[in-house]
Amino acid sequence: MNCNGGLTMTKAPERWDQKWENNVRAAQLAEAAGLEFLLPIGRWHGYKGETDTEGTTWETLVWAAGLLGATREISAFCTLHVSFANPVFAAKQIVTADHIGAGRFGINIVSGWNRGEFAMFGISLGEHDDRYAYTEEWVDIVERIWREEEPFDHKGRFFELKGVLGKPKPVGGERPLLMSAGASPAGRAFAARHADCLFMAIYDFDALPRDISSLRALAPADRNPGVYASGHLFTRRTEKETKEWYDYIVHEQGDWEAAEHIVRIRIAGGSQSVPASVIRERTAQMVAGIGTSPIVGSYDQVAEKMKYLSDAGLNGIALGLVNYIDEFPILQNEILPRLERLGLRQPFHSH
Repeated sequence: MNCNGGLTMTKAPERWDQKWENNVRAAQLAEAAGLEFLLPIGRWHGYKGETDTEGTTWETLVWAAGLLGATREISAFCTLHVSFANPVFAAKQIVTADHIGAGRFGINIVSGWNRGEFAMFGISLGEHDDRYAYTEEWVDIVERIWREEEPFDHKGRFFELKGVLGKPKPVGGERPLLMSAGASPAGRAFAARHADCLFMAIYDFDALPRDISSLRALAPADRNPGVYASGHLFTRRTEKETKEWYDYIVHEQGDWEAAEHIVRIRIAGGSQSVPASVIRERTAQMVAGIGTSPIVGSYDQVAEKMKYLSDAGLNGIALGLVNYIDEFPILQNEILPRLERLGLRQPFHSH
């Protein structure tokens, strides 16, 4: 929601406009329907092409704090590139947002892969596994700031800090939720040790139960993180209508130049969250949802696909829409009731 075009690289006039009032309206619609959380994309460079999808964005920590102030129940995450934010400064920002939301704030921890964005900050893009070592030290410092009552010194591989202290502490003495979406061995190992929410990419729906079991097995015995995925929703009443809508947005109006650009920069940046072979093969999926999992079909087909995901062990999914306001009545009035009837969601009653 925080980016122009959202998750869809399309020239269609129906595409998402990320202006602030639209974000507030979409957040309030999501809250009124009982959705649990809002998840932004941390983006500093767009994807060029005619639309420059995600080239115009709101910074996600301030974005989340603003939406928490405009809502009462729904949670909001920021997506934080740890290389771009000093941990002492970030720890204070995060606690501020946590108190604005009365404990409804979370952090999507990102080690980064976009070489051009790192260059924009004057930072070199380190070796892949070193990025996760940096992230782990960063998280250790932030968590210690939230926990310690007396000043402390820290001397590690990446940081040397003196007399560190931060007040106030997080709401209720509990740290905000941590989310991580690393898909490489190093990324998954980090997420299993630290994250409350493990976000995974789905490349093979048939192999999903095995992949989820393997991911859960990485977590220490005393931790039981939730496993989630990100998807993009294309749905209409019938399969035929859905296909027509998808073809219009993706094949007729798609910004294929932008999709080819994202393929090039992901491969150049050494991203392992989406393997290079998969990126090349799924350019249409990039147009439709920037590499997220396609949830495409009639209302009934979408509900059945959600049931399959749940039966495979997935705890939930973050869904992108072509337009988070115009498309929302379909999600609220058609998809959510079907999920309730299938036992995948509890009926929601606003307080």
